[in-house]
Amino acid sequence: MPRSTRRRPALAHPATEEIDLYDILHALSDPTRMTIVRVLRTEPERACGTFPVDVAPSTLSHHFKVLRESGVITQREEANRRFSALRTVDLERRFPGLLDTVLAALARNEAAEVV
Repeated sequence: MPRSTRRRPALAHPATEEIDLYDILHALSDPTRMTIVRVLRTEPERACGTFPVDVAPSTLSHHFKVLRESGVITQREEANRRFSALRTVDLERRFPGLLDTVLAALARNEAAEVV
């Protein structure tokens, strides 16, 4: 039986000027999404199914959608894989220092929990 020739709808990414602070803060408020962001901070791009998170694929897709629609990440499709990357330049242009501040605060919080 032949595979469907229907294409998936294009991925929605807000324009830089449409990125909203509240949407970003909401997206960064989840531990799974913060893991994704931290990984992407050290790697320029990564395939979606390769992140070190312990959630169902459908849940992971939801997390990527929240990050993408808030403007934190961009995604592209290549064959049957989807790749994600941080929108570092756009975020820095829109809210200078925000991502660094949030990641530094998270690292301090995690270090305090270990002690």
